Amino acid sequence: MTPREQYAKAVAIFDAAVRAMPPDRYTAATPCADWDAHALVNHVVGENRWAAELTAGRTIADVGGALDGDLLGADPVAAWSAARSAAARAIDNARDDDLVALSAGPTPLDEYLRQLAADHLVHAWDLATAAGTNLRLDDDLVTAVATWFAGMEEIYRAYGVVGPRPVMSDAAEPQARLLAMFGRSETLAAVDRFDTALAGKDPDAIMASMTADCVFESTMPPDGERHVGTDAVRAAWNLFLAAPGDHRFTTESRFAADDRVIVQWRYDWPDGHVRGVDLFRVHGGLIAEKLSYVKG
Repeated sequence: MTPREQYAKAVAIFDAAVRAMPPDRYTAATPCADWDAHALVNHVVGENRWAAELTAGRTIADVGGALDGDLLGADPVAAWSAARSAAARAIDNARDDDLVALSAGPTPLDEYLRQLAADHLVHAWDLATAAGTNLRLDDDLVTAVATWFAGMEEIYRAYGVVGPRPVMSDAAEPQARLLAMFGRSETLAAVDRFDTALAGKDPDAIMASMTADCVFESTMPPDGERHVGTDAVRAAWNLFLAAPGDHRFTTESRFAADDRVIVQWRYDWPDGHVRGVDLFRVHGGLIAEKLSYVKG
């Protein structure tokens, strides 16, 4: 896949994520620290408007502060569409041997396109995560970006561009490995979606966060009950959610490694509480196993 092809495919993936973003979710948090969905889309819109200027031969000094601040206005999708089109036109007109005047110095166009492809791809996942969905990225593009970024990861991290890498082995799924390289945890994102659905007492959202062959081991006395497959697990959750009164889980700590997440929690109901632990296994961004144990 050429750098131009990587860029075009990544931009198309981000475009789909923007268009699928519910208008009322722009204040939702994203995996990027200190950025809600509005700030993230504003960043990518700005990146495309910069790309239109820089690939046309202008410099950072030429542009100055013209692209500072909020670029989205009242219509984020329209702002994104205009920025995307402007960048695409400029890149189409650029020659493969052009140099782009980045802050790091004159940079070959191919290298700049690889940077843009990576940013659009990862931020598409970020935006989908803010929307509460499990975005599966293009396998070939994941491989291409991961191959390029392997030589850049520590440089990016040294400059604070990406966060700490979650614990992740080479045996992990390619998408999970790529996201970890950029400081994201797909396993924690999956558990977050599940927790949000459970807190909202939404059985459809709970099951949408789990695989078709999911396993749920409850804490039902005396030794728990094992439920396998969507029908059995859904029935178990329906029974649990039907309990009267105020029931709520509070996460006290959690730890993720590879495809596993350990969550220590407290469960309160009108007459008391217990503390317990969940052992989650995540596959393809969805909960494949939730094994629950209680203390006392």
